[in-house]
Amino acid sequence: MSFISSIESVGEYALLMKKVLTLPDRMSEFLKEFMKGVFFLGVNSIWIVVIISFFIGAVIVMQIGLNIDSPMLPRFTVGAVSREIILLEFSSTIMCLILAGKVGSNVASEIGTMRITEQIDALDIMGVNSANYLILPKIASFVAFMPVLVVFSMFMGLIGGYIICHVLGVPSVDTYVYGIQAFFRESLIWYSIAKSMMFGFIIASVAAYFGYNAKGGALEVGQASTNSVVINSVLILVWDLVFTQLALG
Repeated sequence: MSFISSIESVGEYALLMKKVLTLPDRMSEFLKEFMKGVFFLGVNSIWIVVIISFFIGAVIVMQIGLNIDSPMLPRFTVGAVSREIILLEFSSTIMCLILAGKVGSNVASEIGTMRITEQIDALDIMGVNSANYLILPKIASFVAFMPVLVVFSMFMGLIGGYIICHVLGVPSVDTYVYGIQAFFRESLIWYSIAKSMMFGFIIASVAAYFGYNAKGGALEVGQASTNSVVINSVLILVWDLVFTQLALG
């Protein structure tokens, strides 16, 4: 029964996306909601991205600096390895897992509340494509703002490592900076941005699906938010594995 229910959910999600991914009836309304989404979903997430990225970057450098202590490896390896971890995985995958909790629950609860208070039913009665009107601006704004969040995360992660090198001196700041620059490939940044934009689509669309199909009362809205975070986390990890194999394999 659980398997059948999962298959039905996939079909419902596909049908919902078919309604969502159409041209808006009123472009002015879409742009208005798009800008709201940029602020509430994107700009309001900068602070948590900055704080977490700074401290995680510092911890990554500290852990690598303390554990890579071999005469066979040059000290700039600490900077190079830290850069690869931050650029390839942390600033895209791990940060999106965190945003799945913040943004995903926000979207699911907002749309779920509109569903149980019959606001979505009212839009449908008026002949409005409620799925397109409510969900498309959120998906578009979050996906469009993801590169900004990723760049902030990369920058603050590397700054966190820089500060910890100043504090501990292991490795030295000059060695760390040299390691960051050594064998750098610009393609890694574009890979991380592309991956995070796909994750952004998954987070916003899956959360919207759970909110749009919420039934009952406030308890069910909370359950929809929880389900969206859980499913988003699983999908992000699965897609990370698939996309990494396709892009870098």
